[in-house]
This record gives sequence, C-alpha cells and structure tokens, in this order.
Amino acid sequence: MTSVAIPSTKTRCVTCAKEKRAVRCEGCLQLFCYDHFLTHREDLNKRLDDIEISRDLFRQALNEQTNHPQIHLLIKQIDQWEKDSIKTIQQTASDCRQLLIQHTTKHVHQIESNLTKLTNQLRDLRQENDFNEYDLDQFQQKTKQLAEQLDQLSNITVREESTQLINKISVVMAFAGGQVIPQVIHETKRKWKQFGVTVAGGAGEGGQLNQLFYPDDIYIDDEEQRFYIADSSNHRIIKWKLHSTNGHVVAGGNGQGNRINQLNQPTHVALDKTDDSFIICDRGNGRVLRWSRSNDANNQVIISNIDCSCVALDSYGNIYISDWEENEITRWKYGDTRGTVVAGGNGKGNHLNQFYHPSYVSVDEDQSLYISDCENHRIMKWSKGAKEGILVAGGHGQGSSLTQLSSPTGLAIDRLGNIYVVDCYNHRIVRWSKGAREGTVVVGGNGRGKQPNQFSCPTGVALDRQDNLYVVDWGNNRVQKFDLENE
Repeated sequence: MTSVAIPSTKTRCVTCAKEKRAVRCEGCLQLFCYDHFLTHREDLNKRLDDIEISRDLFRQALNEQTNHPQIHLLIKQIDQWEKDSIKTIQQTASDCRQLLIQHTTKHVHQIESNLTKLTNQLRDLRQENDFNEYDLDQFQQKTKQLAEQLDQLSNITVREESTQLINKISVVMAFAGGQVIPQVIHETKRKWKQFGVTVAGGAGEGGQLNQLFYPDDIYIDDEEQRFYIADSSNHRIIKWKLHSTNGHVVAGGNGQGNRINQLNQPTHVALDKTDDSFIICDRGNGRVLRWSRSNDANNQVIISNIDCSCVALDSYGNIYISDWEENEITRWKYGDTRGTVVAGGNGKGNHLNQFYHPSYVSVDEDQSLYISDCENHRIMKWSKGAKEGILVAGGHGQGSSLTQLSSPTGLAIDRLGNIYVVDCYNHRIVRWSKGAREGTVVVGGNGRGKQPNQFSCPTGVALDRQDNLYVVDWGNNRVQKFDLENE
C-alpha cells in the first residue's frame, strides 16, 4: 500500500480529529496524522495476518477433504454395487443356461425314448409279418410326431427384455443453497402381487399333514424345489413341495418331548447339505440339534442350555445362534464345546453394542450378520470382527410409520443387499434398501386379518431363486407366496 504526504497544508486527522500534517491512505482515501497512520498500517497488517491464517485453515480443510473417509465409504459403496450387479447378471445368465440345458436334455431324452419304442415296434411287426394299411398309417403318424418334436427344439430363442435387472445407481451433489440429499441413490422398481397364494397350511389350526399350528419360520431349498417349515406347536419340521396339498414330516412329529427323536416348540430350521442334516433350534428344550435326513439314529444335540430363537449357517459350515435371554449372537465351529460371542454380549440395552431380545439372525457371504433386535424394534448389521453394530432399519421406537418397526422377527437379504423385514405387529413385510432412511411396504400392511392381502402376526420370510416372497403367517397357520410381478 502506498501513501501520499501533504507537506505544508494541515488537515484534520480522521482518527484524532486534530489538524496536523497528514498522510492519505490510497486504499481507503482517508487522511491520518503520522501517529495514527502507523496505527492504521498495523491494523492493515493484522488483517493480512488473519487472511493468511484463514488461508492456511482452508488448505488444511482441503487436504482433509481429499483424504476424507466419507469419500472412501462412497467409493466402497459404488464398488459393492458393481459387485452385486455383476453377481445378479451372472446368476441370471447361469439360470438361463441351466434352464436351456435342462429343457433340451429332457426333450432329447424323451424323443430318444419314443424313437427306441417305435424302432422295437417296427422290428416286431416285420418279424411277425402281421400288419395292414392302418398299422402303417399309425407308424407314419408317430414318425411325423417325432419329427415335429425335434423341430420344436430348434425353435428355442433367447429373448432380451427392456425391464430393469439391476438397481440404478447415481451420484448426486448438493449445490450451494440447495437441499443436502444422499450422495448415492439406489432405485428399486420391483413389486410383488399383493394377494398371496397359500402354499402350505391354511386348513385351520391342527396337526394333520395339511395343517400347521403356529408355524415360526421357513427354509427354502431351491435345488429340490421344496421348503421346510418349523411347525412350532406341532413340535415338528415339515417338508412341503410346491403345489402340494399335504406336507411330510421330516423331523419330530413324535409328540412334545426331549428325547432325541422329539422336539419341543422348534422355532427355526436350516439345511446343512455337507452332511445331509438339518440344524434345528429346539427352543422349548433349550438346545440345538443336528438331525440326520437319512437316519434318525444319527441325531445329536450339538448345543445345550441355550435360549435359542434362531440358527443360521455360513458358507464355511459355522453355526450362528441367536440367544434371546443372553442378548447375544454366538458362532459355533464344527466340534466346538463353547461358542464365541460375535455380536452383542454386553447386556440388555439399546446401545449399538447391545440387543434387547434378538430374534433372528442371517449371515451373508462376507460373514456379516443381520439381526432382528426385537424389543429395540430395529435391524442391526454387524460386520465380521466388529465391536458394535450399524443400524440398517427401524430404530425410531415402536410404531407403524415407514421409519419404524414393531417387534421385527424374520428377515431375508436379496442379491442386491436389500433387507426384507417381518414387521410382526404391523402385519406387513417391509423392504429397506441400502442407506435408506425409511422402508417400503412390499406386501401386507392392510391390518390384521386372514384375507389373501393380510397377515396375523407374521414371523418368517424367505425369497426363492426367482425372488418370489414366502411369508410365514403365524396367526393364520399358513404360508403365503407372493409372486414377483413382471415389469
């Protein structure tokens, strides 16, 4: 900054108001006496210092933003979306290949079988030399039919549809003066038919093979196209095929008791295909059983003295137990005599490292756990090795708004990471997408009742390979199937 001295003329100083020889500041164009001009310069230097300090703080903030963990979390979320989308595409392609191979193999085998029969009939006819024009017409017609069946195999095509296969992802920025909105948005357009079809039970409360009695949960075996139900108050595990009117008892069913061939209020079943056995949460007996599918003599108690409400298996064969009273999830490796606490275990409460009666647990491929924290009315996710969970659904007190849950029980995770929650006392199934602040009702939510679009305190939910929903309708003693709508 420059200044101009006025040597002879005395002028009033803007600071002290005295007439003295003055110096004009070319910045503010004010006149100062020599003393106050120096003070003015000091003020200007101080302002310059403050600006440099602000500059340094901004540079620090910029450096911190460049390495901000939120950026890495968002990139991780995008990477996960990419992984899930690729998995969905690969699974769809695999399903199409399998369908094509199965269909072709089945029909080729059928044509070969019919051709062999025709060949044998022609040979026998010629050997016996006993035929007429009618017989020849019949054989000619059969040959034509075989040719038509062969032509049908060549008419198979692959059709691409414009419907959405994967969730859309986008990055949305918050502009100055605008509303701050989530950085990453997932869109889900899938819908399910609102009126369910009863695929098990529904014939009233009872113990016949076409009935259920307060069923708790369901396990779907896509490969064998059947499902297994923990038929709690009938003290049995019952197998049901699609389109069947009756089930078949595969475990228990020998009355309520604690013998090795009996169950007492089983609440959950999982299938361990590595040794062809069921893992059963035999809650009334305070134990977990390994029940052989081939020989009841091989049944064994693998965990005792535990208030188990749910069991789950990971891809390594580890068993996860939800302990209702101890408010913890324990992991049991093969041969363990004592479980390892992997979630909770810090007493009853509503902190992020606590539960209040956990009711259901599910494990994903990364060994992350999803837990229905029933009396806290929330769903928690615990990553492998974590000391506390992350709230992923509910957690705003008991209620019926889309941000709330009421005593959640069963849950299912789809291939895109969406969570389907059995909102028991709201009589509905609610989907929570990744990062969502509220859920979306996918089926139910029409009050308590027994109509096809209603539930009575549902307890279990599962998705099959085609993402059709199966809901265990506890109070109505039935299992309802809700087909995914074609877009």
